Amino acid sequence: MVRRLAAVLVLLAASCWPLRAVADTHDPIGVWPLVPEPAVEHGFDPPDDPWGAGHRGVDLLGAFGQPVRSALPGRVSWVGVLAGRGVVVVDHGTTRTTYEPVDATIELGAAVDAGDRIGTLEVAGSHCLPRACLHWGWLAGETYLDPLRLVGAGPVRLLPLWRDEPVGPMSFVARPSYAGWRAPIELFREG
Repeated sequence: MVRRLAAVLVLLAASCWPLRAVADTHDPIGVWPLVPEPAVEHGFDPPDDPWGAGHRGVDLLGAFGQPVRSALPGRVSWVGVLAGRGVVVVDHGTTRTTYEPVDATIELGAAVDAGDRIGTLEVAGSHCLPRACLHWGWLAGETYLDPLRLVGAGPVRLLPLWRDEPVGPMSFVARPSYAGWRAPIELFREG
């Protein structure tokens, strides 16, 4: 009887102390690789499987010869021509950004800060022919990510009425809430 009463009390207390979502990852804050802030000609459309069709980055409208800059600090991990396009890859530890078509002005292994010039935009190999545009990608391992998240221009997320910040990927942690009677489940981001 005592065990049943204790179980009921625990369940009752849990219903008064709602679960709150806690974001377990945060996107780094980067800079636009083209200045001034470019128009997005084609958005991110990840493939359904690793070999499927999709758009594994974004195309940013630019001008031939325009400086291309690293979006995040890191180290240049690849410079060369791939499928007829100049490509620069910058490693950021757990992620890397890709830039093409670029005439590289930086060497393999060079350390860069966010905003450092890594090359100039070319027209040959542009996804927007006859115009010049930068194909900008972001990867974590082999998973393609939306690079617009680095500059706060990713997909629009609607917020619950009781929130003033976006909620990212979540894990659930029980936390006491004295407002539990008004909002049975409250989502929040912990930073």
